[in-house]
Amino acid sequence: MFALLARAVAIWYGAEVSVASKVVTGRVRVNPRGFGFVAFPPGHEPESAFIAPPDLNGLLADDLVSGELEEKDGRYRLLTPELEERPRTQLFGEVGRGKGGAVLKVDPEVSNCDWPIRGKAPKPGTLVVAEIDGDQVTIAHEVSAADQSLERVIARHDLPREFPDDLEPLKRLPKSELTRRRDLRDMITLTIDAPYSRDLDDAVAALPADSDGAIRVLVSIADVDALVPVGSRLDEEARRRATSVYLAGCVLPMIPHALSEDALSLLPGVDRPSLTVELRIDPEGVVTAVDLAESVIRSDGRLAYEDVADFLDRGEERSIPKALRPTLRWLRTAVARLDVVRSARGGVSLLREEATVLLDADTREPTELSARVNTSAHSLIERLMVAANEAVAVWLHDRGLPALYRVHDEPPPEKVAQLTEAAHHLGLEAGLGTRLTPRALAAFERQFTGRANAPALYTVLGRMLGPARYDPEPSAHFGLAAPLYLHFTSPIRRYADLVVHRVVKAYLRGERDLRELATGLDLVAQHINDRARRAAKAEQERLRMLAARLFARRIGERMRGNVVSIKPFGLVVQLEDTGITATLALEDLPGGPHEMSPDGFSLGDDERRFVIGEQLHVQVQAVNETLGRIELRLDDSEMTESDDA
Repeated sequence: MFALLARAVAIWYGAEVSVASKVVTGRVRVNPRGFGFVAFPPGHEPESAFIAPPDLNGLLADDLVSGELEEKDGRYRLLTPELEERPRTQLFGEVGRGKGGAVLKVDPEVSNCDWPIRGKAPKPGTLVVAEIDGDQVTIAHEVSAADQSLERVIARHDLPREFPDDLEPLKRLPKSELTRRRDLRDMITLTIDAPYSRDLDDAVAALPADSDGAIRVLVSIADVDALVPVGSRLDEEARRRATSVYLAGCVLPMIPHALSEDALSLLPGVDRPSLTVELRIDPEGVVTAVDLAESVIRSDGRLAYEDVADFLDRGEERSIPKALRPTLRWLRTAVARLDVVRSARGGVSLLREEATVLLDADTREPTELSARVNTSAHSLIERLMVAANEAVAVWLHDRGLPALYRVHDEPPPEKVAQLTEAAHHLGLEAGLGTRLTPRALAAFERQFTGRANAPALYTVLGRMLGPARYDPEPSAHFGLAAPLYLHFTSPIRRYADLVVHRVVKAYLRGERDLRELATGLDLVAQHINDRARRAAKAEQERLRMLAARLFARRIGERMRGNVVSIKPFGLVVQLEDTGITATLALEDLPGGPHEMSPDGFSLGDDERRFVIGEQLHVQVQAVNETLGRIELRLDDSEMTESDDA
């Protein structure tokens, strides 16, 4: 099943490397300062090589290039890179004037030079998306000021937008396919999502406790494979994208909207094919049995997080249909049990303060920025999805089946030492020793849960622990304190989940020799990891650009924030109640010269030092929408305190 995927991914990474001749192949990475690097396939030594600015001219980020590798004093350089393949078809930029006529001033993270424009060009200063035409470009369409950040990040990260015209027509499952599945349509089943969500891929149900006190919870997930078969054009396109991208005001789906928001979405009152995980949870919160089945469900109601939280926390029933209330109560009981076991294992909470921005429907201008509030309903769904994902990981592993696991490594001793030192600067004493365990991490988290600077502390902690990744080799997820973990519950928006679904379905249909399914999974994992990183970076950049646009109207406003990072250029401050970070430049700090401490947790001079986690009173000084940057200065009160110190 995955051999075709592996070949496609190998081509993308340029896996052909000739060591003897020192001719290498890799992907171009462009630095905004004008130089670049070539990134080689994983496992290659070196991992990358420098490309000088003159050699980078005419190349674009993600170009596949080959060239001779030169090594001097332990430093590597790619000489005279030659273009082998160019995946990009469009560029974002600003129209300008060159010696030979109109040029496109391309996003500096994509190209280090201007590109000549073929044909008629708009007036200089116009923002445009242009089609690549050999060594020139032709204008595709102009971009409004309101949409410039959206178009910039889509082009910068080469995010697919439109689907090809030759995709298979949407099919409907025959009745015979539905009748052979486990029929759960008579069971009360519901979805809980944000009011604006349209791709509903998970639904939950619960049966009351039996005579032993055990509750049966059923987590049903949209069966994307039923309408997106492996090897189809739809599947190829989904694999290429690997994930849906949620940019403020725009969703770039992994599969077409006709599927993600209609034919596969678990909408109320319609029959949907699904994969169901049934968990038997005893009174102590132990999952004593796991059963998986291809099923058909019919959602009895779509509920919003806020309404469910009001019902669970305050007993407000007016927004919850009477027939769904018992199910919510039993789900709450099941989650309380799961929480007991999870707390005993350790790890940290998944729910974090995240920024959200609202856009005017007509002008598409940002109107409001706030921190997204996670409720008890968010916690309920998060806990059920985690339990289902973990149960499927163990189910597959116990049967010796291939899978894409979600792996999060235990931090090495040096990171533990840094975290201990950071805690001290934050006014906490961690005493973690040389090895950090999930329980020790949970105990540390309890020291700052509920504190005013907790969001900033979570940001610092997340940077210390590092990201998770997809890997075909089974290993633990440290942050969740899970011996095995994977993604199963969002196949509409994540290709990794779809890969897991196909393995599960093959086994459920009687296939036992599944060794072929493991072929090429390592390359598939690399591709998904790369696309997921791109998507996350694009989402963050879009948010920062919109925030900068919004804060352009708030110059001079006083705010509070916490230092979450210290850089050579100054301080990174997370603004209170927004989830947004801003910068405070070194030259705008009082006194000086300023020096960073060896551990990187403080910066300052003999009179005043700034430390990670410290709360500051600041003022908005300037913004740069293109860079997504909000610049701060210390409030007068902070300056006065510094002068008095």
